[in-house]
Amino acid sequence: MSNQRSTSHDEDLLLQNFSRNVTTKSRALFSGNAAVVSAIPLWLFWRIHQMDFSSYFIHFILGTIASTYFLNLAYQNMKFILKHKIAQKREEAVNREISKLFANDKNANKKDKDDRVLTRKNEVADFEATTFSIFYNNAFYLVCLIILSFFVFKNFSPTVNYLFSVVLSTAVVFLFSTGQK
Repeated sequence: MSNQRSTSHDEDLLLQNFSRNVTTKSRALFSGNAAVVSAIPLWLFWRIHQMDFSSYFIHFILGTIASTYFLNLAYQNMKFILKHKIAQKREEAVNREISKLFANDKNANKKDKDDRVLTRKNEVADFEATTFSIFYNNAFYLVCLIILSFFVFKNFSPTVNYLFSVVLSTAVVFLFSTGQK
């Protein structure tokens, strides 16, 4: 019975490592970054496009909330795509690292070593996928926002410029994050 439970526990752990669910730490990191990056257009349109903050308060709040939500989803999608690729690329380096740790330990068996390698590989892949997802999506969002705001919608009214720039930038980033390659 205990062997069945440990197998079930190992299977649950493996499924958790490869699921789309993100940890609480990653969720908090994604939400905080999405909120900060989504607030950047507020300054851009308030100071550069001369939109009065009190007059366009509702527009700013709705745009920021929508942008925050979809950037958060884009972070999660990109992390899921990248985690497996990074895990494959880092497997050899992690294997060497763990082999050095277990080199002096004569009592360690192969199963313990393999479990340690899998755990460490998933930790490294999770961290790297999280940070790269945030970096890539933020850079892509801000570049899209600037291009749309200053070049595509420059002749439109500030309200239309803000709404279309923020919504389309967020939509493009979100759609690109759903791709598989």
